[in-house]
Amino acid sequence: MTLRETWDAQAAEWTRFARDPRGDSWNPRFNLPRFLELLPPRGRRALDLGCGEGRLARALAARGYAVVGVDSSAAMVAAASETVEAVVADAGSLPFDDGAFDLVAAFMSLHDMDDLDNAVRETARVLEPRGRFCFAVVHPFVLPGRFESREESARFLIRGSYLDSHRRDDLVERDGFRVNFAAAHRPIESYSRALEQAGFVTERLREVRYEGDDSRRHRVPSFLHLRAARL
Repeated sequence: MTLRETWDAQAAEWTRFARDPRGDSWNPRFNLPRFLELLPPRGRRALDLGCGEGRLARALAARGYAVVGVDSSAAMVAAASETVEAVVADAGSLPFDDGAFDLVAAFMSLHDMDDLDNAVRETARVLEPRGRFCFAVVHPFVLPGRFESREESARFLIRGSYLDSHRRDDLVERDGFRVNFAAAHRPIESYSRALEQAGFVTERLREVRYEGDDSRRHRVPSFLHLRAARL
């Protein structure tokens, strides 16, 4: 299955996981708040790229942004549409006019897309000149690695290659949830090159720390946040 097919197949379970504090605890606790700090002030219109069940779009709407979500999964869009405007479309072929937005935000979705380069090129097309593109992904350092044990001093080991792109599937089963976190590992350079080729210049880059009780994770970044401007 492609990444797109994998996430579409588990849309209902993901929606349940994302909306339950027992499930997706990291994002509301520290990932989403740090990401919102990266965004420019609300402007004309914002696009939530890969909106999933709508968590970012809801946060933006609550802050006064005029926002529309887009996702390739009809089931995800149906869930998002319960609270915000959302449409079904592929990130590589967006149904919007050139320059339709001044902000495109992709929160924890780019690494779930099969075609990064086309998604970034389409993002540039629908952004107005000097429009901003902000995205959050699992930090590329994290996906190819693992802590060797649960001890506080455990080493974090890279298995395989950090520099080579590959798919990663992590099946999480806990508290009555069962979600396959399917993602494409890509080194930071892949994101940088995609931005360069689409005509973006990077403005800000943040490596977001874990804010929880697992002291092992305080030594490695959990998420990568980036803000770029369209030239």
